[in-house]
Formats: sequence, C-alpha cells, structure tokens
Amino acid sequence: MVSSVGSRATSAAGRRTGYLARALRSVGFGILIGLCIAVLRPQRVWTTLIYSVCIALVCWFFIDMGRNLVAGWVNPRNERPGWPGWRWMIAVVIVGSSLGFLGGTQLGDLLTGERTPILTGNEDLRHVFADLLFVVLPATIITYFFNARSVIADREAAAQAAQRQAAESRLRLLEAQLEPHMFFNTLANLHVLIGVDPPRAQAMLDQLIAFLRATLSGSRATEHPLRAEFSRIRDYLSLMQVRMEDRLRAHFDLPDALADVLVPPLLLQPLVENSIKHGLEPSVQGGRIEIEARQEGTTLILRVRDTGVGLGQGVENGTSFGLQQVRERLATLYGSCASLSLNAAADADGGTLAVIRMPIPAPLK
Repeated sequence: MVSSVGSRATSAAGRRTGYLARALRSVGFGILIGLCIAVLRPQRVWTTLIYSVCIALVCWFFIDMGRNLVAGWVNPRNERPGWPGWRWMIAVVIVGSSLGFLGGTQLGDLLTGERTPILTGNEDLRHVFADLLFVVLPATIITYFFNARSVIADREAAAQAAQRQAAESRLRLLEAQLEPHMFFNTLANLHVLIGVDPPRAQAMLDQLIAFLRATLSGSRATEHPLRAEFSRIRDYLSLMQVRMEDRLRAHFDLPDALADVLVPPLLLQPLVENSIKHGLEPSVQGGRIEIEARQEGTTLILRVRDTGVGLGQGVENGTSFGLQQVRERLATLYGSCASLSLNAAADADGGTLAVIRMPIPAPLK
C-alpha cells in the first residue's frame, strides 16, 4: 500500500513537472513568434510580445488539456498516455489553436488595455483568417516536433530497458554456471578423499553441508556486501582445510570502510578456487592464500594471491573457466571500467596474483 501511494505521488509529480516544462516552452515559442511578427509588421515590440505570449500560453492550455481528454476518451488503454493519434490530434490542434487565439487575444487586451478589432467584429475576415493561420501552423509544427522527440525518447528507453534485461539475464546465467562449477570441484575433492582417508572425508562432508546451509540462501542475490563475500570465502577455505590441513593457510584483510561496499556474489570464489587447484595443490608443502581489499580513489581493488607453484597451463592469461566467467560478469556490469589481471607474484614468496579493479558502488544502507 505504501509503495502504491508513493508510486502515484511520484507519477503526479512527474506530470506536474511535464506540464510546467511545456508551459515554459510555450512562453519561449511565444516570445520567438512575437519577435518575428514585430519584424514583419510595423508594430510595437512590447505589445506584440504580450499578445504572442498570451496566445501561446492559452493555445498550450487548450491543446494540452484537449489531447489528454480525447486520448482518455478514444483509447483509455493507449500505450502512450495522452496521445490520441494523429487523426484526432490534428483536430485538437486546430480547435485548441482557434480557442487559444481568441482567448489569448482577450487576455492580451486585459493586460494592455487595448481593444483588438477581431473581438469587436470590426476586423476584415481575411485578416482574421491570416492571423488564425499564423497560430495554427506553428502549433502544428511544434506539436509534430515534440511528438517526434517523445517517440525517439520512448524508443531509446525501450532499447535501454531491453539491454538491461539482457544484461541481467546474462548475469544470472553466468552465476548459475559458476555455482555448479564450484560444487562439482568440491565434490571431486571429496571423492578423492573418500578413497584415501574416510574419516577426513566424513569431516569434509559435514563441513560441506554446513557451507551449503550458510551460503545457499544468499546465492541468488544480485549483490551483497563485501563482508559477506569474505565470509563466504572463509567458509569455503575452512572446507578445503579439512582435506589440505596445514598445507593451506589463509590471510584476510578487509578494511572496515569497505566492508559494506556492494559487490556481485561469487566474485572472488573462482579466484580462490584457481589458487588452490593450480597453485597450492600441486605444491608438496602447500602455501598461503591472501585475500585483500583496497581503495584507490573511486576504484575498488580486490587481490587474491597465493604462494603456490605459479602460473601454469590452463590458467596462464586467465583462460580457465572460472576466470573467464569473472571477466564476462565484470564486463557486463561495468564495461571497460572494470578488469581482471592475473600475473606472477613479484616477491620472493612466488606464486600468483589475481587483481580485480572495479568502480566502488554505493554501500549497503
């Protein structure tokens, strides 16, 4: 109920803003037409501007109100509210312009104290027709111009909505591919452990069940706080430590200022999986995984570094499935403003360094 009331209030405010904008544009066109008339005819500029603005405003009133009334009467379910179609709109413009010409002229008389011959019946009909034509033609041209702009804006909005929907569908597909990939890797590890150490396999299965319970409920969210992403990685590494024991050590560094920054879920998971599969598992002594978050200006930097065997076939240049999915998700969400790089670590500990750079979204409220 509150949402419905808020939506109606927003819609009403938008309509009022639209009416005001069209009224101001009518004043601008009235001034422009008045200046043209003052140049073409030997009339006082100030008086001509008053009449021109008054006629433009009254024409706007009758045409704007008329098109809404006719549109609601002709086709109340029209896809373009307030637009009855050109057949009816031409009639609205002609009638509204005629009434606007008479009403605006009378309003001009009230403001200037003059008496226009057309209102007293002393004006030549040819002059009346010429003046009326000078009002109807600009009104028709202006109506066509703004209708064309509205059509273009509607098409652009529809195209943008379609692009957003396609991007959202693609993100859901990528996330749907990542989750089974993670679970299958874990189950494969569990399968190996069952054959060599059943008690540890049982412990790993218990940890997997706890991990699924803790994370599955939030796995369908489009974004979550960075603290939740780090928490999910901790759970996953706890699961892996059941099998790797002391060969796997983890270090987390998440500043409090970045804890509530929103990021896509499963963003770091493929990087951590790669570090274990291609970096630490092939190493007899295992190694350390470091997951860090930093801020540089308006850029969020996420680092996953391992001290394993380094880059190898299948992960060099980030060509593995998980890394490719991360790249595609970043490109879908942020375009060229985000990137993923994978390089050999530069210090003596060796290993691999994966770095995500992305714009800092708004923090969770």
